[in-house]
Amino acid sequence: MRVLIVKTSSMGDVLHTLPALTDAVQAIPGIRFDWVVEEGFAQIPSWHAAVDNVIPVAIRRWRKAWFSAPIKAERLAFRQKVQAEKYDAIIDAQGLVKSAALVTRLAHGIKHGMDWQSAREPLASLFYNRRHRIEKQQHAVERTRELFAKSLGYAQPDQQGDYAIAQHFVNTSCATAAPYLVFLHATTRDDKHWPESHWQELIAKLAGSGLNIKLLWGAPHEEARAERLAEGHDYAEVLPRMSLEKVAHVLADACAVVSVDTGLSHLTAALDRPNITLYGPTDPGLIGGYGKNQHICRPDSSSQLSDLSAATVYERLMSLLAAESHHA
Repeated sequence: MRVLIVKTSSMGDVLHTLPALTDAVQAIPGIRFDWVVEEGFAQIPSWHAAVDNVIPVAIRRWRKAWFSAPIKAERLAFRQKVQAEKYDAIIDAQGLVKSAALVTRLAHGIKHGMDWQSAREPLASLFYNRRHRIEKQQHAVERTRELFAKSLGYAQPDQQGDYAIAQHFVNTSCATAAPYLVFLHATTRDDKHWPESHWQELIAKLAGSGLNIKLLWGAPHEEARAERLAEGHDYAEVLPRMSLEKVAHVLADACAVVSVDTGLSHLTAALDRPNITLYGPTDPGLIGGYGKNQHICRPDSSSQLSDLSAATVYERLMSLLAAESHHA
C-alpha cells in the first residue's frame, strides 16, 4: 500500500505527524509513504524509515513571484512529481484551503481529510473524497493519529505515539567527558520569549556544574542574542548556523534541553531528549511538547513569561538532571 501525505508546515506540525506513520506501519504490513512538505522542512520526513520519497513544495516562496518563468517551471516540475504515482490513499493532514487546492487536488488517488467541523479551514474539506470527523479537544499528535487510523481503516493504538526517528541519531554526549545542555532561546513571537536577563541568570547559576551550554540560532538577531547570553561564560558556546539535520544531532546528544515554545522544542521531543519547555501565553495542552520526558514550566499566577524566575527553572533543571543520572 502506498500513501501520499500532505503536511507541508510548520516544523512542529510536520514532526507531530510522525507518530501516525508509526501507527500505520504497525497496523498495515508493507505500507510505504511519500510526503509533500515545505522545502525548509524536507529533511524531517526522511528520518522516518517508512518514507520513501520526500516531495518538497515551496508555496511560501512561490507566492512572491507566482507567475514568473522560473517559478512556473518549478510549479510544473512539482505537479509532475505529485502526479507520477497513483496512490492507494492521499491523506491531507494540513486542513488548509491553500494546501488542499495547490497540492492535494493535484494528486491521483482517494483523498482523505478532516470534515467541515474538524478542519482548521472548513472549506478545505470540499477537496476531499472521504471526510473524517476528528475530535478537536486533543493534542495535535492524537488528532493526526486519529485521522490516519480512520483514513486507512485500523484501530488507533491506545499507547503514546512513537515518532520513531530517535534511532536515526546517536546519543553519546552524556557518557563522555564533556556533557552539555542546549538552550533554545529563539522563537518567532515576542510574547513567547523568556527575558535575556533570566537566561543570563540561569547560565550564571550553572557555573561550576561541569556542564557546557550550547546556544543555537537561525537568524542574525538571534545570533546576536546568543552572543550576549554567552558573554563572560567560557562554558557557554554559540554554535554556527547549521542544517536541521546537524541541529538534530546536537539536540540528540544533549543531556537535557531548556527551550521556549518553538519548533526545535518539538524536535527535541521527537528525539526523546529530556526537555523543559517554558510556556507563557500559549496552551501546551493541544500543541505542547509530546513525548518522553517532556516537562512544562509556567509562571504560577500569570501568562507572562517574565514572571517565571530563573531560580524556578534552575531547580526544575537540577531535578531533571538528577533523575536522568539516577536512571542512567
